[in-house]
Amino acid sequence: MDEFSKTRILVVGDVMLDQYWTGSAKRISPEAPVPVVKVGEQTVRAGGAANVALNVAALGAQATLMGIIGQDEHGTQLNEVVEQAGVATDWVRSDCGTICKLRVLSHHQQLIRMDFEQVVPSASAHSLAQKVAQKVAGFDALVISDYAKGSLAEVESMIAAANQADLPVLIDPKGDDFSRYRSATLIKPNQSEFEQIVGDCPTTETLLEKAESLRKTLGIQALLITRSEHGMALVEGGHAATTLQSQAQDVFDVTGAGDTVMAALATAYASGMTLPQSVRLANEAAGLVVKKVGTSTVSRAELQAQWRQSQSHQGYASMSEDEVAHLVLLAQVKGEKVVFTNGCFDLLHSGHVRYLSEAARLGDRLVIGVNSDASVQRLKGPTRPIVDLNGRMEVLSALSCVDWVVPFDEDTPQRLICGLQPDILVKGGDYRPEEIAGADCVLARGGQVEVLSFWQGHSTTRLVSKVRTEGAEDGTD
Repeated sequence: MDEFSKTRILVVGDVMLDQYWTGSAKRISPEAPVPVVKVGEQTVRAGGAANVALNVAALGAQATLMGIIGQDEHGTQLNEVVEQAGVATDWVRSDCGTICKLRVLSHHQQLIRMDFEQVVPSASAHSLAQKVAQKVAGFDALVISDYAKGSLAEVESMIAAANQADLPVLIDPKGDDFSRYRSATLIKPNQSEFEQIVGDCPTTETLLEKAESLRKTLGIQALLITRSEHGMALVEGGHAATTLQSQAQDVFDVTGAGDTVMAALATAYASGMTLPQSVRLANEAAGLVVKKVGTSTVSRAELQAQWRQSQSHQGYASMSEDEVAHLVLLAQVKGEKVVFTNGCFDLLHSGHVRYLSEAARLGDRLVIGVNSDASVQRLKGPTRPIVDLNGRMEVLSALSCVDWVVPFDEDTPQRLICGLQPDILVKGGDYRPEEIAGADCVLARGGQVEVLSFWQGHSTTRLVSKVRTEGAEDGTD
């Protein structure tokens, strides 16, 4: 995923503004049997192809968006939202109004959606196709997001231009005629859209057979079918089919989930991953975004953390300091308090566990800084550590009270703490707060420093001494 920042993605399609009016609904209208919502908050987000572009940018890639907007307030708002997210824009301005979807929510539930849209003029669609043909060669991939609003009336010429520039073309399709997407690299219908083309697919085997037949008919490299709670199915020419289970456990809102899948898929593939690898990553992204309200994005740090968590049953994978710093910042933006503590944690014992559990209760997230092997050796002597860094980090990461584990090579975590900027710094022992490494940085930003007592009778040094003594007595040392 570190290659994402070098990747240039052009997103083209139907763009729209998503408006959300949120408030409490505590009574029924006397005029009709409908809830009365007292609106307390109004927000706007990018929808359609614009949401795909925002997801691409959130993953750290370079996103450019082409679409058709009106010369109206909704168009101005959409442009502001997109550019604030770091997405470059190249609009076709039209006399028709910007597509807008207004959703009214109460207690995180949609009560009604109202759509404001007009037919896109054919002249505007032609201008968009010309823009794409002129500029597509400067990118690493073309993503086409079709919401059947008319912007992609000349999608065939866009695909041809990308093919001539030897770029992959990934399409989120719409409608009952997929022949217009012929010669694309991949199309990504959901199962309902797919069955509208090929008929009912009562079993996975039937679905895969019909997918392969459609793939050959359209002359495309691959077909990805998203299947909601049943996961995804990828059929790629010359390769065995790939089926994945859904990663979503807590589904809060599926709005825009398909946009996130397409963004993650395209960014990963354009960065050099294989299609099966890209689909697996997109599946993880889908599992994250459905836990959020409305059209949302998934950041690269969130996706990396989710990927490591999902792979944890196959072995521990360490996180870099930059990745942990990004996750700490995300937690703080959400209002969570981040607690930091550090240590060698060689031969983890119950005293460590009790101490870490107590530290975790002081906030919402617990980060542990772990001394590297060289650092431990300098502090504890040439015979330590007993357990190497990866082993110590793996054991710590398995504790339910621990969120993130990050190594440091210095004798103290001063630099690490000042970089991560936790809200609460915790240390065990007979320290005064101002004596603790990193305390100055934490206190300077309004944080707090806490000193916890070690649990008596628990010591790694004593354990090591006991093992060596007993081992020498029975001749096993």
